Amino acid sequence: MFRKFWIVVILAVFALVETAQAQPTTSAVPFLLIAPNSRASGLGESGVAVADDAWAQYWNPAGLAFQTGSEFSLSHANWLPQFQLPELWIAHAVYKQYFEEVNGTVALGIAFLNLGEFNRTLPTGPEVVGTFKSYEFAVTGGYGTKLSDSWGIGVNARFIYSRLSPFGTAQEQGRGIASGFSFDAGFMYKPKYLIFERLPMDERLSFGLNVSNIGPNLTYVDKAQSDPLPMNFRIGGAYQIVKDTYNSLSFNIDFNKLLIRRDSTVTDPFYKAIVTSWYDKPFSKELREFVTGLGLEYWYDDPRLVGLRVGYFYEDPEFGNRKFLTFGAGIRYNMYGFDFSYISTFEERHPLSETLRFTLSIAWGRGGE
Repeated sequence: MFRKFWIVVILAVFALVETAQAQPTTSAVPFLLIAPNSRASGLGESGVAVADDAWAQYWNPAGLAFQTGSEFSLSHANWLPQFQLPELWIAHAVYKQYFEEVNGTVALGIAFLNLGEFNRTLPTGPEVVGTFKSYEFAVTGGYGTKLSDSWGIGVNARFIYSRLSPFGTAQEQGRGIASGFSFDAGFMYKPKYLIFERLPMDERLSFGLNVSNIGPNLTYVDKAQSDPLPMNFRIGGAYQIVKDTYNSLSFNIDFNKLLIRRDSTVTDPFYKAIVTSWYDKPFSKELREFVTGLGLEYWYDDPRLVGLRVGYFYEDPEFGNRKFLTFGAGIRYNMYGFDFSYISTFEERHPLSETLRFTLSIAWGRGGE
């Protein structure tokens, strides 16, 4: 045997603590729900109605429709720092480019979760006979285009690879390796006016919707034991409260719900779960399954120079009970940007407590902000 394949599985499931419901309705590859960038993380893990930079590919690919220019961005975080496992980290990279020929913006991104190195042992004793590395990654391509001045749509296609262990067990067929694919679909609406064209919005208000990780189950052992992807419904809004020559202040809010229907006997395939996950519990519990993220963002100068962020993340006590504050800041100079975020939980030694994210970006051409 090896030292223990299931240890790696447990670590992978712990990643679910960040952005998926911590409840019996678990999924495979929960790292797909980990917020990739510092800016949105500092805003209480919200961004579906903002999505105005390259990270729109994650939060809402429809946000790409309203962007031009080019941008490349990198992000890194030591994951679950309270476990003090330096080999447990996650990194993201994304590149976006506007193409007039296709009347839209294209993005390419990668997410990589490193789970560390583990010892392999024999069934007969604790003797170490080798080591193996565990990791997961996903490569995503996306596209967003406008339907009108106010409406945008976007889609992503994604390849997923999960290598929890290169070995199997004597009792099971297959290994701890799986691969698959998924896609996302998003919409964004930026009204020009409210109340029958009496109140001009001047692009200060937006609404977003994104359904992500739509695809077939991942199989590690056999089809009967396959696991659903973390299909997620996200909806929200954003409003620029203050907008003048040197200052802007924006508020945004997201609501999330995992679209998984699973119990001890059956797991609905994704094309059923996207419907059945809305009524498998009493209506009051369905509402309590929603996770809420909200944030305030302040920018000084025009174009942006210095930004400050604060947010709050809330999950119902019956469905995970995660509650934490987020803080962040960012600077922009010419084509360069740097952001960081910090998570402060209400519990000592919470796995997410003191999580730091760092993001670097280079943007050129119009739409870099």
